[in-house]
Amino acid sequence: MSEYAATVRVPEYPPHLKHKTIFETFNSLKPSEAMLIVNDHDPIPLRFQFDSMHEGKYKWEYIEQGPDTFQVKIEKI
Repeated sequence: MSEYAATVRVPEYPPHLKHKTIFETFNSLKPSEAMLIVNDHDPIPLRFQFDSMHEGKYKWEYIEQGPDTFQVKIEKI
């Protein structure tokens, strides 16, 4: 069994659906479940958006930090 309830490979989505898909996936998580996002650049703007929308309700952990691939574990708490 995977430690991730879902994986979002961000480059596979058109720009207007990237953040929407990530937040819909996060919202579908149960407490203590985690998702993995895989991206081709550091998703720091996404983290700022998480801070503004879900402050104190998630954990952000880099699994891989570039240079070509960034993987972030996002856990709902």
